[in-house]
Amino acid sequence: MSNAFQEAWISVAAVGDVIEEKPTVAKVDEAEIAIFKIDGEYFAISNVCTHVWAPLSRGRRDGFVIACPLHWGLFDIRDGSCQGGPVDVDLASYDVRVVDERIEVRLRN
Repeated sequence: MSNAFQEAWISVAAVGDVIEEKPTVAKVDEAEIAIFKIDGEYFAISNVCTHVWAPLSRGRRDGFVIACPLHWGLFDIRDGSCQGGPVDVDLASYDVRVVDERIEVRLRN
């Protein structure tokens, strides 16, 4: 891929659409991205569990850890890394920034 694509930021939600208690899901091309607001900071990871493809936005969050609603695989919301349970493949994670009251993500290659 070109460096231009690596630097492209994509608007996925308005700041007011993402609340502390519940992630917001955005679709970018074929990817579903879960956007979290924790202590005023935004994070974005794949919304699809790497174990059985369940929507993580429906999982239980404890601090920076989200548990898959099917088999309780655990992932760190900050970087998508596996934290326990039956998962052994990390999630995709995305850089996040806020520009003009819009949340933007940058896809990683």
